[in-house]
Amino acid sequence: MRLLVRLITTLVGLAVAAAGVLLVVETAWAQLRPDTGGLLVPWPTMRSALDAVPWDATPVRATAIGVAVAGLLLLLVAAGARRRDVRLHDPAPEVTVTTDPRSLARLVGHQVRDQDGVASASVTADAKRVRVRATSQFRQLGDLRQRVTDTTEHAVGDLPLRRAPKVAVSVSPAKERR
Repeated sequence: MRLLVRLITTLVGLAVAAAGVLLVVETAWAQLRPDTGGLLVPWPTMRSALDAVPWDATPVRATAIGVAVAGLLLLLVAAGARRRDVRLHDPAPEVTVTTDPRSLARLVGHQVRDQDGVASASVTADAKRVRVRATSQFRQLGDLRQRVTDTTEHAVGDLPLRRAPKVAVSVSPAKERR
């Protein structure tokens, strides 16, 4: 969601910058040659076309409704793009401690990858769940799943989290080389 907001703000920023450059070019052209029309935009033609459209016309109302709906959608996207911080126990009443999900996943990932028999591991985390996908070095898994689960629960349990997230672990055997 944050990526979507960043993309939208980048596009809106580029559009505003382009409009600003167009305004500067048109203003400079109007100062240099006041008797001519616009350099890039045919202002007299546009003005006469817009003068023919009344404010209560259907296209004007449809455009206003479309802009209002687009604005509401942008507000909803921006409201849903908040940071998903993981809250930790506060050491004092006036101090709030948080960490981001990426740091939590990185911490768990380092400990899981240090386990014997783990070739690779992918960890995703949020405030409610930590997901570990590990790949074994061998084709036989043995007790690797239980060891990875214990390591993940121990890593999460060592942190002063307000609410312990659920742990989901999946282990797959090593792929056969051809």
